[in-house]
Amino acid sequence: MKWFVAALALCAIVPSAHCASRVAWCYHLPTCNDTQWATIAPRFCNGSRQSPIDIVTANAKADSSLTAFTFHNYSSNSSLVEIKNTGKTVKVTLASGLGVTGGGLKERYDSLQFHLHWGNGTSVPGSEHTVNGKRYPMELHIVNSASSFNGNTTLAIANSTGLAALGFLIEVMPGTATGQPASWKTLSSYLANITTSNTSVPVKAGISLQDLLVGVNTTNYYRYLGSLTTPNCNEAVVWTVFKDTIKVSEDVINSFSRTVRIGNSSSEYMTNVFRNVQPAQRVTTQPSSSSASAPKSCYSLGLMALSFLLGRS
Repeated sequence: MKWFVAALALCAIVPSAHCASRVAWCYHLPTCNDTQWATIAPRFCNGSRQSPIDIVTANAKADSSLTAFTFHNYSSNSSLVEIKNTGKTVKVTLASGLGVTGGGLKERYDSLQFHLHWGNGTSVPGSEHTVNGKRYPMELHIVNSASSFNGNTTLAIANSTGLAALGFLIEVMPGTATGQPASWKTLSSYLANITTSNTSVPVKAGISLQDLLVGVNTTNYYRYLGSLTTPNCNEAVVWTVFKDTIKVSEDVINSFSRTVRIGNSSSEYMTNVFRNVQPAQRVTTQPSSSSASAPKSCYSLGLMALSFLLGRS
């Protein structure tokens, strides 16, 4: 019964065609795309703390409580369990035991799954969050549920901080390398087995969640309170968007919009699977080290000047 409740709640996090709680929304048609979600799912999708947003770096306020994260079991090479084409995205279910603490979070959050948002290859960027108006080719979201809910994500999405989402922006790796990083090449190799909606396959042991986050300094990030980025748009998410990007070769990024489809084998390819930015929210980040050192510098200069004057007297 607990598994069933959690499964239904996960439909709200990333809906699929067989979810009982599914509402008729889409990305690709003007009758049901994100311009219509406030009508389709009005309780939250036209709320006051919606995601994603444009992060204006100059407006981010310093918050000393935003400490480093601790990632539990993210280095396990058997943590990716199943990869699925949901008809809206590609979702990977994670093994039990993964979680995050620290990072200004009030408690441990259990890592449930990750999914991706993209545009149309590298030619049309498709990240959900933007930074200073810039949209990146892709974005990875790791969805975590507060441990105090014991896996009951129905309760988690009803709480204002019941979920914690980790957002990683993805951009093209410099140069002409292909199939890089190796972890992303392995992940994308599964796409050929889930080309149609609601197909899934197990993920073999060999890559870890940490492998997919290569190159990211996870101590530097932005934080705000927001929502799920798909209907029902529940305002239950503590958002973390990391400043460093994951760099992936162009061919791997392109494979997502050229392999998986939104329905059967004759349906269109899955492209532009992202929600447009919503009204701004208050964003915080770590205090700048330069601002902390400025008073010390001024103090040192003052001492030097005083010494100079005393030496002349």
